[in-house]
Amino acid sequence: MQLPIVNHPDYVAKINDDNKFPIKKFGALAEHLLKNDVVRDFHTPKECSIETMRTSHSLKYINDIKNKTLDIKAQKKIGFPINDSVVRRSFVATGGTVLASKLALDAKLACNTAGGSHHATFDYGAGYCVFNDTAVAANYLKKKRLVKRILILDLDVHQGNGNSEIFQKDKDVCTFSMHCSSNYPAKKSKSDIDIELQDNMEDNEYLNVLNNNLKKLNQNSYDFVFYIAGVDIHHEDRLGKLKITDEGVNKRDQMVIENFYSKKIPLCGVLGGGYNKNFDKLIELHSMLHKNCASFF
Repeated sequence: MQLPIVNHPDYVAKINDDNKFPIKKFGALAEHLLKNDVVRDFHTPKECSIETMRTSHSLKYINDIKNKTLDIKAQKKIGFPINDSVVRRSFVATGGTVLASKLALDAKLACNTAGGSHHATFDYGAGYCVFNDTAVAANYLKKKRLVKRILILDLDVHQGNGNSEIFQKDKDVCTFSMHCSSNYPAKKSKSDIDIELQDNMEDNEYLNVLNNNLKKLNQNSYDFVFYIAGVDIHHEDRLGKLKITDEGVNKRDQMVIENFYSKKIPLCGVLGGGYNKNFDKLIELHSMLHKNCASFF
């Protein structure tokens, strides 16, 4: 058996060439995982249905994306032009996290090669996030009664404000966000657990904070974990503000995956943010999630 990994060629959408978002990373990551024998065949997702989307987003917002009727101001807040390619990608990538979450129930570990769009909330997108795939997948699992208690463990450098807002009144979903306090979004929402990190934090301190919080999380019981493995904590990230090395990112992923796998709690890994100055380095960093999960197979 191999680690189930979800990918679709349409994860690479057509956006303006001068856009700061590294959209080509999704295709390059898939190639890297194949080339390095991390995976032989990808699981291919379908577009997420509107019915499944509606658990986490308003019908008006979903239709504004689907029909490309979102106003320019709202598009600017997202950071992408809402064209046919971006619409297709948004539905397929969300479907990818739903599929990966279902695969994780059986395999205990599964990963998407996109996802972690944690700034999208109920009725708007923001910060390069159109639909909140982890929220949609979490609500899908709950609605199908496949799991009851879910942890969203968000280690992207930016706060997962979309998840904290969507699940604010849901006691069965614990939102945990460990992020740089001075970073985007300027106005933070309130997660169940927010761990705010100071600028320029380095490996040892970061990993100690994480270790202590994993111990606290272990005092609760969860049926399922979504892990948002943003690599924008890296010291060379354009949007980061932390000083975590390659080894620090890798050790972080190992700690998280081992912690839940050893307890037989299914974990679905999604990419989260990554805006490294070096594109090849970015792919290497994102692949650490998949490589560390694959080591258990």
